[in-house]
Amino acid sequence: MWSRRQFLVLSAALAATLPAGRVVAGEVREGVVGDPAAPVAIIEYFSLTCPHCAAFHRETLPALRARYLDTGKVKLILRDFPLDRYALFAALLAHCAGPERYPAFVDVFLETQEQWARATDPLAALKQIAQLGGLPPERAEACLADQAMIDAVLKMRLEGEKVHGVRSTPSFVIGGKLYAGNNTPERFGELIEPLLPAN
Repeated sequence: MWSRRQFLVLSAALAATLPAGRVVAGEVREGVVGDPAAPVAIIEYFSLTCPHCAAFHRETLPALRARYLDTGKVKLILRDFPLDRYALFAALLAHCAGPERYPAFVDVFLETQEQWARATDPLAALKQIAQLGGLPPERAEACLADQAMIDAVLKMRLEGEKVHGVRSTPSFVIGGKLYAGNNTPERFGELIEPLLPAN
């Protein structure tokens, strides 16, 4: 089951945003973590069923967040690259929450990945997490059946393949170059530092 902390993280993100009824159905946008005006962007292509993606968000991202994202130097752009149907379902539910809440849903789905991905019914487990986060069941069902939304998520994946040559997850585009796989915070720092503007 999901911990109280995981639930509180998602609930806090939800409480500060627009009511779910004001989210436009079929709206799929990349997520942004950090200051949208940050001078350096890291684009992450991820699948919500990918263990290495979960490891990046759990083990590497906190250090990058403290050093680069929270200081306004770097923004992390989240782009879906679903590798299977459950990753697609999870992406649809995350987007269903609306652009402002999408990054928080991504974090919680990755943090709880082992529980829902290994459940007897992964989709039911995903819906339960979404409902705990404030997404009404009827809205979740509508988004899962929204063909425009499905097409938009798959288009994001296709663009990753065509534009950046993404073949696996997680993959990162930093300074226009593709880097496949998770890395240490130190390695990410080596890639980021030369791109930062001089003081």
